[in-house]
Amino acid sequence: MDNTILELKDISYNYPNGTKALDKINIKITEGQKVVFLGSNGSGKSTAFLHMNGILKPMEGEVLFKGQMVSDTKTVWKDLWKNVGLVFQDPETQVFSPNVLQEISFGPMNLGLSKEEVKERALKTMEEIDILQLKDKATHFLSSGQKKLVSLADVLVMDTEIIILDEPTASLDCKHISMFTDLLNQLSSKGKTIILSTHDVNLAYSWAEYIFVIKDGRVILEGKTENVFKEREILQEAHLQTPWILDVYQHMLEKEKVKDVTIPRSKEELLKLI
Repeated sequence: MDNTILELKDISYNYPNGTKALDKINIKITEGQKVVFLGSNGSGKSTAFLHMNGILKPMEGEVLFKGQMVSDTKTVWKDLWKNVGLVFQDPETQVFSPNVLQEISFGPMNLGLSKEEVKERALKTMEEIDILQLKDKATHFLSSGQKKLVSLADVLVMDTEIIILDEPTASLDCKHISMFTDLLNQLSSKGKTIILSTHDVNLAYSWAEYIFVIKDGRVILEGKTENVFKEREILQEAHLQTPWILDVYQHMLEKEKVKDVTIPRSKEELLKLI
């Protein structure tokens, strides 16, 4: 059974200045999967995301949502827009309301909910990501990290099937990064499809189930996380390093400190081997 929920098929896209952002890229996203797009700045990750929720239209190729081409009817495009939430890399482009509660309430208000339902949904979302104390704060007084969390709440409050996050941990401190990954795991356990981009190989290695490595608008490597990080030469081609957990594990193997057992995916799993 094909569980593909979202697909980019032979997508190409050039920006007005002639820069080729995507070059016949092919991507299939499986429903309920935790997916990471790895690549350096300018590799095409953000442009791919803008196609995934319909903000950009491909110059060549097709976007498919649940097997239907988005270009076929307005109904499919609306389904895509309603069910694919995108958290932008720069929250300044997303956060615009006078205060935080109004900001997070904006999306649900457009769903035709009552004022009471909108407020209840907004407050619940803020509580889930520990920003309830900011509800009356003016958005222009927020720190960059706080704006990042508010922009995340903007998407979470809409309860979309797919959540896309562009460099979500930038501007977050260690506490909020940990809370953020816990939240994503909770959403995944509820059946949400989570897609994020990063150049943080450690985050990708410890969290993702499936990885796409992007370079120059093309997928140069994809697969299950444990398989992707075996391809060191291709990772180097994309200017990506090896996760520190793998480096330590490899060193321990070479020094015969551990046997060749299941490769650890987290700090906790690594410590159990020591």
